[in-house]
Amino acid sequence: MGLVLALPISFGQIYGNKLLKAIIAVYEKILRSIPELVILFLIFYGFPRIGVRFSPFAAVVIGLGLRSSAYQSQVFRGAINSVSKTQMRAARSLGMSNFQGFVFIVLPQALRIALPPWTNEFTIVLKDSSLAYALGVTEILRQGGYIIATKHEPMIIYLTVAVFYFVVTIVINKSLGRVEKKLAIPGFDVKETVR
Repeated sequence: MGLVLALPISFGQIYGNKLLKAIIAVYEKILRSIPELVILFLIFYGFPRIGVRFSPFAAVVIGLGLRSSAYQSQVFRGAINSVSKTQMRAARSLGMSNFQGFVFIVLPQALRIALPPWTNEFTIVLKDSSLAYALGVTEILRQGGYIIATKHEPMIIYLTVAVFYFVVTIVINKSLGRVEKKLAIPGFDVKETVR
């Protein structure tokens, strides 16, 4: 959800009019300034006040997705801005619209640049999924709590949960690192450029 929202938001930040840019700026400031747990509580407990109810799972998905979209849009905005403006001018000179130039010329280059920080945001969202515990969603931390209630071994169970998150995070980071190397532009090291 964060990725699906972040790409159009970053497009609007760069190519939108002043009103759209202002709306996006407010959206980002709000979602990046409020703690994730508060966002989840606002969605789950606050929205029923206006007649909109979400299941605990849906509230977690929406909350994590909205918060992540605000951060991911900054990742993609920076990556898009790092692609030379001459690329868009070249696309426009070939008769492409701004949207076509963005989708076919700028975005493929920007995605390569955005992959390392996007991987970081992905792992943050993965770890933040443990906050679903607060809304009663049965995820690994809550499951660990159930096991602790019967086995009375909190240290072992919480260490097991920590190891699970550690292994999943490492596997995902390594996998996306391989994708990053495969998509790397020969002779252009993104990490060296960022330093």
